[in-house]
Amino acid sequence: MNKSVLITYLKALLEERMQVAWNAMEAAQESANDQGKSSMGDKYETSRSMGQLDRNMHARQYEQVRLERLILERISQSEVSSRSAVGSLLETTAGWFFIAVSLGTIKIENETVLAVSSSSPVGASLLGKEVGGKFEFMKKQHAILALH
Repeated sequence: MNKSVLITYLKALLEERMQVAWNAMEAAQESANDQGKSSMGDKYETSRSMGQLDRNMHARQYEQVRLERLILERISQSEVSSRSAVGSLLETTAGWFFIAVSLGTIKIENETVLAVSSSSPVGASLLGKEVGGKFEFMKKQHAILALH
């Protein structure tokens, strides 16, 4: 499993999510603006408020994805440490784990990688471990085989 290929793939995935959130945010803003142009009264004021709430929700989603993308930007693609940390790609008896952002199961290079946040339960249990270290995943004990 190539760590730099994985990071590049995850960045592209987040870029796509950012674009979707941005487009939805702009569409909601446009809708709210259009509703405000009508002078029909309270019904349209409510629609305008709902459009603004939608816009704010999409803006929060965009910002969350942008922050996740920044986490990936800060990860060294070649550095391997003796202990797992944010940015570590771990080969374990339970499969591959990448500690960075919570994106779930990723299929890449004929492998399945579980991308987890360091603040998730499994991510937290993997932090600071060395090769041979044990961790619990899905109520079973597993071992770290390699750090990449």
